[in-house]
Amino acid sequence: MDPRVRDHADVIVSHSTSIEEGDNVAVTAPPVAEDLAVAVYERLAEEGATPVMLYGGDTSLGADRAARAYLREAGEFENPDHLQALFAETDATIRIRGHDNVAARADVPDDQNAAYQRAIQPARTELLSTQWCLTQYPTPADAQLAGMSTEAYEEFVWNAVNKDWDAQRRHQEQMVEILDPADEVRIRSGEETDLTMSVSGMKTLNDHGEHNLPGGEVFTAPVPDSVEGTVRFDLPLYHQSQEIEDAYLEFEDGRVVQHDAAKNRDVLTSVLDTDEGARYLGELGIGMNRDIDQFTYNMLFDEKMGDTVHLAVGMAYDECVPDDREPNESATHVDMIVDMSEDSVIEVDGEVVQRNGTFRFEDGF
Repeated sequence: MDPRVRDHADVIVSHSTSIEEGDNVAVTAPPVAEDLAVAVYERLAEEGATPVMLYGGDTSLGADRAARAYLREAGEFENPDHLQALFAETDATIRIRGHDNVAARADVPDDQNAAYQRAIQPARTELLSTQWCLTQYPTPADAQLAGMSTEAYEEFVWNAVNKDWDAQRRHQEQMVEILDPADEVRIRSGEETDLTMSVSGMKTLNDHGEHNLPGGEVFTAPVPDSVEGTVRFDLPLYHQSQEIEDAYLEFEDGRVVQHDAAKNRDVLTSVLDTDEGARYLGELGIGMNRDIDQFTYNMLFDEKMGDTVHLAVGMAYDECVPDDREPNESATHVDMIVDMSEDSVIEVDGEVVQRNGTFRFEDGF
């Protein structure tokens, strides 16, 4: 076994999920990621945890071919109560992604995908109440999607995952200290992106490789009805096995009132039509992982890339919202990315904190 796989497993068990003796752990992994699943099981045994394996990747339906078959043939969907019951008895959930075919679900109708996401929201909420970690195993199919050789993609993934997370946390904490007490954020990029939002009272979190592995972002939740302006997402989005290019959103009173895309506009429409909450922003994230230095069509990595900002329509994370406020609720959470490396600034309470991808605390401008 490649020693980097065992390093990856150790980061998952020791850092991301902090497994302890007696923990009940659910592991979700596709067959193509068997090496990482084996290495994770070895570490779980060493820690005295009790694992159960769910066949599949990042979906409760199992691997992509099985999920495709079910979603194409099913009528109405119901919440999988038995899966929800499993998560209710689970301390930690380790979800490993990896594909044989990244487009395996491309011919599932958009309305079927949206209906399924709405139906399973209770089970997903239960999963998110565990100490969960989502990570990636480098497969040839994912390498092909990224336009890389398998060997180069393996190096890319493990450089982003197997790193000094304490040092990354300290680097990102400088941005947390700026954003957490802030009232207003303005994002400007090129000619089409000029967006303002309130983050007053919201909590800013430092993602240093715990829930998402790799980590490498600072994120918060906008006040839902505060978002105003327009944004052009100049990096593409790969959603439900389909590519959305040049997505454009216009906000009034927090709500998306106009949208467009150069490719697969109908897929973007289906996301926004998932439910009412899908037309409001649930997340503002700032990418800060410099080891993620190229776009790969994998949001788990791309949203952490240095010199980027990402915004998610849909569900807000409860951890970002104070107890006395209602988070934006939705059955979906879809991230989209703005390249901030050129002709771009982030302003916090009227002061520029990043210009063309460089933070104020990196060179002081």
